[in-house]
Amino acid sequence: MLIFTCWLIAMAALFGSLFFSEVMDFKPCILCWYQRIFIYPLTVLFFVGMFPLDRSVVRYTLPLAVIGLGFAIYHYLLYLGYIPESLQPCSEDLSCAEVNLELMGFVTIPMLSIFSYSAIIILLLIFRKRFYQ
Repeated sequence: MLIFTCWLIAMAALFGSLFFSEVMDFKPCILCWYQRIFIYPLTVLFFVGMFPLDRSVVRYTLPLAVIGLGFAIYHYLLYLGYIPESLQPCSEDLSCAEVNLELMGFVTIPMLSIFSYSAIIILLLIFRKRFYQ
């Protein structure tokens, strides 16, 4: 059930990112692409890890989720202005610090990514604890 929930979260993140870029026409910046690079394979890995249940799924999905979370946190810190412009990887025509969407006054696209990756990491740690004690 935990791996299925991880798969659902990864699928929601995948379709959410595609919705923002293809339907709402928000062009993804470089950091958005890096976050996508780490969430998209998770959808396949979780699905394959469910049938039959592969207890070692944590071993090959947790590193992807942690790296993706790192990119999401870095991106959010850019949004907040804690990282100077000289350390921003994005180009001038497509800024990583530009706020395209803000829900309820504080939820941005990188924060949605942080929520997704954090939930996946927590569920994977719970799964690992249950099966490896």
